[in-house]
Amino acid sequence: MNINALNLRQAIMYKMQGSSPASVEETINDAIQSRMEKTLPGLGVLFEVLWQNSGSDLQQQMVTTISEHIPANTDSPV
Repeated sequence: MNINALNLRQAIMYKMQGSSPASVEETINDAIQSRMEKTLPGLGVLFEVLWQNSGSDLQQQMVTTISEHIPANTDSPV
């Protein structure tokens, strides 16, 4: 992992520390609704926290949900 990724992860964790469930939900919804790519790393860090603190059954459910909802026919970005 490079230093920039570590700093970003630390900054996101610092910003989110002590957040209430409502605040976390608002952050997630705002990031998704903005559709700005700069919010993706933050969502990734939050997903990492979720993943690391979920049991294998919930992890499998998340994997299944994600795989079932990724479109089959997406155009290449290049």
